Formats: sequence, structure tokens, C-alpha cells
Amino acid sequence: MNLNNIKPAAGSTFSSKRIGRGQGSGKGGTSTKGHKGQKARAGYSQKIGFEGGQMPLQRRLPKFGFKNVNRKEFRAINLDDIQTLIDTKSVTGDITKEVLVQNGLATKNESVKIMGRGELKSAVSISADKFTKSALELISKVGGQAITL
Repeated sequence: MNLNNIKPAAGSTFSSKRIGRGQGSGKGGTSTKGHKGQKARAGYSQKIGFEGGQMPLQRRLPKFGFKNVNRKEFRAINLDDIQTLIDTKSVTGDITKEVLVQNGLATKNESVKIMGRGELKSAVSISADKFTKSALELISKVGGQAITL
């Protein structure tokens, strides 16, 4: 075998359809575009959602709602999640944002909000971006400390 006699596998290649090369080719005349009309013309491209001049669906439907561009997203972490960290001995001492990131409850770029679901049994110092009223009450009831960053 030499480089000059290498061929592709049988049936793996085929020649492309040659359009507009005369009537004898079978693909001449209208060049497989049918007769006349917008789609048969050169340079035709249709915008997404175009309905032939009819009022498009996205313009027929009413607009509603509001997107607040200044909204801050928070990662919600409940007190029962923090209590399970303490129970499994993966946390000793104060609970900071870094501790929550290390244990997979948040990522380093997320803002953290402590929610009041569950109950806290041990008095710990928790630092986060935000706390709910119920979470603050439960933390102070046990003797812990809530530090807002």
C-alpha cells in the first residue's frame, strides 16, 4: 500500500448536489426552489418568528410582569442544616461564610441568608449576609450570636 493508492471506504463519500448547471443535470431551471415566490429569490432569509406579514405571536400576546435589575439573590440556608453540620462534627466553633462554602452549602460568590426552619440546639456564633426574624429569635433563644456581614 502506498499513499498514491489510498481510497476512502466504499459508500463513505458522495458528490454534492450540483444545482443550477443546466437542464441536462436535472437540477437546472428553477434550481430546486420551485416556481417564483419569496423563497425562490436570491438573498432570501426569514426572521425568526416571521409569519408572512401577519402580526407575529410575540406581538399579539400581552406583556406583563416586571424584572427588577437591582434584585439581590441569596442562598437560603436553614437552621436545621446548620444543626446537622454541628451534629456530624464537621463544624467546631463559629460558623462563617467560609465554613458554609467548605461544607458545600454555598459557593464563595453567593450571598447567604439564614432561614428559621428547624431548631438550633447549641449556642454558636453565625455570620451571614442576612437573617430572617424567626432565625434571629431562635439563635438568640439558644444563646447564640447572629452577625450580619
